[in-house]
Amino acid sequence: MTTLRYPRTIDSLLRGTDHLLVVGSEATLKAKRNAGLSALPKEIRACCKDLASDLSAGRRGNAAGSLCAGSVRKVAIGMLPDRVSRHNSPSRAEAVRSVMARSNTGKKGKGAVLLLLDDPAHQEAATLALARNLHLFNGRSGAKKKSPSLGILAIDRKGKVLTTSRYLQQAVVSLRDAARMVDTPPTELDPAGFQKDAWRLVRGMPGVTKRAIIGDKLLEAGLGGIHGVGRCALSPPRLLILSYKPRNAKGHVALVGKGVTYDTGGLSLKVGGGMVGMKGDMGGAAAVLGAFRTLASSGIKKRVSALLCMAENAIGPDAFKNDDILDLHSGLRVEINNTDAEGRLVLADGVSYAARILKADTIIDAATLTGAQLVATGRLHAGLVSDDEDLENILVQAGRHTGELVHPLPYAPEFHRKEFVSTVADMRNSVKDRMNAQSSCAGEFIRWQLDGTKARWAHVDLAGPAMIAGRGSGFGAALLAEAVRGL
Repeated sequence: MTTLRYPRTIDSLLRGTDHLLVVGSEATLKAKRNAGLSALPKEIRACCKDLASDLSAGRRGNAAGSLCAGSVRKVAIGMLPDRVSRHNSPSRAEAVRSVMARSNTGKKGKGAVLLLLDDPAHQEAATLALARNLHLFNGRSGAKKKSPSLGILAIDRKGKVLTTSRYLQQAVVSLRDAARMVDTPPTELDPAGFQKDAWRLVRGMPGVTKRAIIGDKLLEAGLGGIHGVGRCALSPPRLLILSYKPRNAKGHVALVGKGVTYDTGGLSLKVGGGMVGMKGDMGGAAAVLGAFRTLASSGIKKRVSALLCMAENAIGPDAFKNDDILDLHSGLRVEINNTDAEGRLVLADGVSYAARILKADTIIDAATLTGAQLVATGRLHAGLVSDDEDLENILVQAGRHTGELVHPLPYAPEFHRKEFVSTVADMRNSVKDRMNAQSSCAGEFIRWQLDGTKARWAHVDLAGPAMIAGRGSGFGAALLAEAVRGL
């Protein structure tokens, strides 16, 4: 597990370092004079210049390294493209993550990263991008070795050192913990294990209260969706509710996360290897927990609630079945025609509870909800569906700021609700036409549960970006926190 440090000077960054990565744009690294590079010792600066002379950033960034005769044994550069497309983050966060991964910085020994930023506003996204490579979970055998460490320091174009705020440091911690939870095997992190971990992570945080509705108590609270999905698992399903309410709070935002700790598909069993990796189906809940921790620790002047809808979609005699009808918290009844469309059932209860019981005025849910999201927006942009244009824009801008990109999908109930028509209940849980904007339809199923309330709503489908190269990315924790700050 790599420990992080945030030195305030170049000297302290380099002291004892055996591996340095310098990250900057192609123009910066190839410039004759640059204030950031000039701050480095002569021999390291010369090494960076030499590496840059033979390198091109391309479209997604590039990296090169060499042994150095100076105080640092090995020096590498991460060259970022000078420009990106309008649907990318101007920080080029994904390129930052990519060049660090190629350089293998932070994996052993005492490493350091120097960020040469074109704009100080890019510091958060760049720092978070570095953190995505520093995984906390390690399931390999063998004796524990001395933990590596990594120092991170950012400098602007004028050579000014940028302080790493406490907010950003906490955002990094939250991101890494969210990624760790996604990586943890499902038998270790079942609904009860997730609750234990979540309670530990918020322990002692001022102003935070917590409670859980577990097992058959869910039915007493009208939460038939969460109960139905998880009722046959060894670890009972549950709704975890975290609340932060400062004095003179302005507004009430509820973050709702899908927490399916393992998704077999239920009786609509996933086949052909489709079940592998489904330990990450609680990525939305992990992101919501991370965002809540960041916001509460920052002392935000808003009331914030986190609702974590936890269940394991298991198989057994008590499993919910296709053709069953479940009673959702909204009062609507849903006919099950696909037990593998379970995430929308737990979120349906979560958003309704947030609006009707907690009286939240803004609700944002996050979930690894549909494979169709990857088809619609890819592996690096989450899909976004919202009934409020201002809220949609806030989330898009939050994504550009943090590097956790989102792209809007259509919100059109008049086109999408018809996909859920049932002859025996208020709706079905899976679409009739899988070619009709599946991700938007899934979002609309969730939004339907808010009919009759005044809450505005947004849905983030992060099925693609929740994992990068088979590892949890922590995606969503920074995005949601930044969006709430922007409300």
